[in-house]
Amino acid sequence: MKGISCQANGIYTVDASCSGRSRLTAVHFVVDHGKVAVIDTGSNASVPNILTAFATLGIKREDVEWVILTHLHLDHAGGAGGLMSALPNARLVAHSGVVRHLSNPSRLWQKNVDVYGAAQAFMLYGRLIPVDERRIIASRDGMELPLGDRVLKLLDTPGHAWHHIAVWDEFASAFFTGDAFGISYREFDVSKRSFIFPAISPPHFEPVVMLESIARMVAHNPHVMYLAHYGKVTGVERLANDLFRLIHAQLAVAQAARGSGYVRHVEILTGFEEIVREECARQQWALNEEISLNLLRPDLDLNAQGLGAWLDRLQERRAMQAVEEEMDLATAEAA
Repeated sequence: MKGISCQANGIYTVDASCSGRSRLTAVHFVVDHGKVAVIDTGSNASVPNILTAFATLGIKREDVEWVILTHLHLDHAGGAGGLMSALPNARLVAHSGVVRHLSNPSRLWQKNVDVYGAAQAFMLYGRLIPVDERRIIASRDGMELPLGDRVLKLLDTPGHAWHHIAVWDEFASAFFTGDAFGISYREFDVSKRSFIFPAISPPHFEPVVMLESIARMVAHNPHVMYLAHYGKVTGVERLANDLFRLIHAQLAVAQAARGSGYVRHVEILTGFEEIVREECARQQWALNEEISLNLLRPDLDLNAQGLGAWLDRLQERRAMQAVEEEMDLATAEAA
């Protein structure tokens, strides 16, 4: 089947075909002694691809033990209900803070309707299907899930989202990183040398926390990272250093922006485009600047939104701190 990549150590990358673009979003299978874990589900539209991949690989649906969600963004988790309905023995594992949205996705669905409108939300993600709460397990930091002869360990890796987790497979010396280790599209590879770019999105991006999560994963000395966008990358230390550099570069652009709302968004986005131009020259991509920008533009827009939301929260915190300091001063003077 087109769209399946067989990796070493019983790991498979399946193209989730989100938004009609190939090699944009990946779902990963881990297979050990006939037992299977699925990491992320893509959207509802991805479920037929996953089931077809099972058939192609000779995987029986009843042998899937775990479906693990790295976070609740719908390009990673929107297909959870549909997939679980096809897997009789699987248990769904997700961050404890989002479990309620999986068994009752009405609030999650409404948030997407508020952003996209009902018609666009349905076109992007389909109707969200609830999961029987008896089949859902709330993850905790350090939780271990047995799979055949190996163990998958779940680590909290917030920053991209407060409810983000990553999956450590010591047997393969690999992390399944969701969006916590950025994005890396294969079109940008140069002589099998991967590139990396931060995955920043609204509304809960926190830069310091994201940097800490990246450092936590790198401390395990992984040989491989399996990204949701897209697939296997190596050269982890180099990529991590690039991520640190690029996060700081994007933070500097955002902090230098003036104004608010759409004006600020455009200024941040323009600065991000300049970062891509610099990166194109630094990495010696085969793609020219214009093609590179077109491929990355949706991600740049999300990053600009994410940093805009972070700036707004930062301003709110500073305003609250100023009020608290004034109140403390007034109390001290009254005393």
